[in-house]
Amino acid sequence: MIQIHRRFPETLETLLLDSPRDGLLRIRLNRPDVANAMSTQMGHDIIAVFSALEAEPERYRCVMLTAVGSRFCGGADLKERDGMTDDQFNTQHYLFERMMRAIYDCPVPVIACLNGPAVAGGLEIALACDFIIASDRARCGFTEVSRGIMPGGGGTQHLPRTIGIRKAKELMFTGDLITADEAKALGLYNHVFPDDQVADRTLAMIDRILANAPISIRQVKKSIEFGAQMDTRTGLFFEVEAYSRLVATADRREGIRAFNEKRAPTFTGR
Repeated sequence: MIQIHRRFPETLETLLLDSPRDGLLRIRLNRPDVANAMSTQMGHDIIAVFSALEAEPERYRCVMLTAVGSRFCGGADLKERDGMTDDQFNTQHYLFERMMRAIYDCPVPVIACLNGPAVAGGLEIALACDFIIASDRARCGFTEVSRGIMPGGGGTQHLPRTIGIRKAKELMFTGDLITADEAKALGLYNHVFPDDQVADRTLAMIDRILANAPISIRQVKKSIEFGAQMDTRTGLFFEVEAYSRLVATADRREGIRAFNEKRAPTFTGR
């Protein structure tokens, strides 16, 4: 395994970090005894890791977000929430809001690998990633209305933008869980693989990302995310600004040189 960057906290109570590929950071939610439910400590741990990634985006080229055990994440830890005052509940929820934004704002690609069900806040974590690859066991849905609350970590914004408003309303109004195949048919999951293959197939996809120029990937991500919030003409101007950032890079010159020399490029992120 490749050494993990020193910027990360030495102790992460709820996460496991490793680097199975050069340029890849794998983050695993690590509370399998409670379905990897989101706790206050998990919120702090995820913010710490993704803040370090934002501060130094050139350190890694891609992030794989998955979990230990047979479930990805069952949402917020309701046992921890039992007995909280309203102020304590609101304080924790604001922490979870920041956690979701930290994932969504990560400058490098974040690929969710769902090793099992992703429910409520667990699905919101996945939706904060750039795209989702899932096990065939990975049911998902938003069950908050059955607990007297509603999705509050980006779900009401990300899901309609992903599968359409009417289907998103149906899933959130009913609280139904859907199968992995149903999620893929809706465009929620990019790929579904047998459970015993999903981790390796996700790594194979990530290998294809890692082979490309990292600054180019970061600029593509930025252009898509910001452009999606703009009218088309403004988005076209933003795209050109993002493109212009690449002209002076060594990787652009290497890409052209490698093409002409009929060899695979070696990108350095410069």
